[in-house]
Amino acid sequence: METSATMQKETRPVTAGAAKRKGGTGAADIVIHLVLALLALATVLPFYNVFLMSFSNTVAVSKQMVYLVPTVIDLSAYHYIFQEPRFLKAVLVTLFVTVVGTTVNMGVTLTGAYVLSKTGYPGRRAVMALIIFTMFFNGGLIPYYLTMKNLHLINNLLVMVLPVAVNTFYLMICIAFFRTIPAALEESAKIDGANDIQVLARVILPVAKPMIATIGLFYAVDRWNEWWNGVLFMTNVNLLPLQALLRELLTNYAQVLSSINANVSLQNTDLHPEMLKMAVVVVSALPIACLYPFLQKYFEKGVMIGSIKG
Repeated sequence: METSATMQKETRPVTAGAAKRKGGTGAADIVIHLVLALLALATVLPFYNVFLMSFSNTVAVSKQMVYLVPTVIDLSAYHYIFQEPRFLKAVLVTLFVTVVGTTVNMGVTLTGAYVLSKTGYPGRRAVMALIIFTMFFNGGLIPYYLTMKNLHLINNLLVMVLPVAVNTFYLMICIAFFRTIPAALEESAKIDGANDIQVLARVILPVAKPMIATIGLFYAVDRWNEWWNGVLFMTNVNLLPLQALLRELLTNYAQVLSSINANVSLQNTDLHPEMLKMAVVVVSALPIACLYPFLQKYFEKGVMIGSIKG
C-alpha cells in the first residue's frame, strides 16, 4: 500500500508537467499546421485556377481575373478538343506507350540495376563508366534520327518505347537502393537453392516495393508526356500521341485566329486561346495525376531512398 501511494505521489507531478508541456506542444502544432495549410493553399490555388479558367467565360479569362467559382460555365474549349476525330486514337496511342513503355522501363532498369549493384561481376566498372558517359554526352539529333530510320522505327509505336527503355538517373537510384539490402537475404535464398532470377523476383523485389512504386510512377509520367519522339518520327498523323495532338490543336487554333483578322478582338471569338491552353493542361495532366492516390503510401517511402539508411 505504501508503495502504491508513493508511486501515485511521484506520478502526479510528472503527469502535471507532461500536461503542461503537452499544452505548449499543442500551440506549436497549431502554428505549424496553419503554416502548412497556407503552403498547401498556395500550391493548390494555381492548379485550381487553371481548372477554373478552362471552362470560365471568355471575358473573365481575357481579363485574367481569378474567381473562387466560375461566373459563366463555357465548355467550348473541351468541345473543341474532344470533337477532334483523332482524339480517341491519340489517347489509345498514349495508353499503349504508357503501359508498354513503363513495363519495358521497369524490366530493363530493375534487372540492370540488380546486376550492376553486385561487385563481383567482371567488366562492371567499364559498363558503369559507359552508362554514366551517356548522362553527359549524346550523338545529336541527326545521328539519332538516322539510327531510328535504319532500325525501321519510323511510324512505329515502338520508337516511343525502345529508345527510352532506361533512364540513367533512375537506374543509378535503383543501384543505390539494391546496395542497401542486406546480403544475408540473398545468401539465405541461394542456400535454399534459388538462382539469381528467383532471388530477384521473390526476395529483392518484395523488399523494394516503395522504390519500385516511385520509379514506376516517374517512368509512367515520362511515357504519358511523350511527344517529342512522336513529332519527330510519326509522319502518319493517326499515330501521334495525345500530347503531340494537343500541341497541334493549340498551334493550329492560334494560326487560325491570326489569319482571320489581326484587328478582331479575341473577346469576340467563341473560344479564347487562354481557355484552350488551360483545357489542354487539364486534359493532359488529369489522367496521370489520378494514379498518385493509389501509389501515395509507397511514394512517401520511396522519395526517401538514399537519404536514410537502416
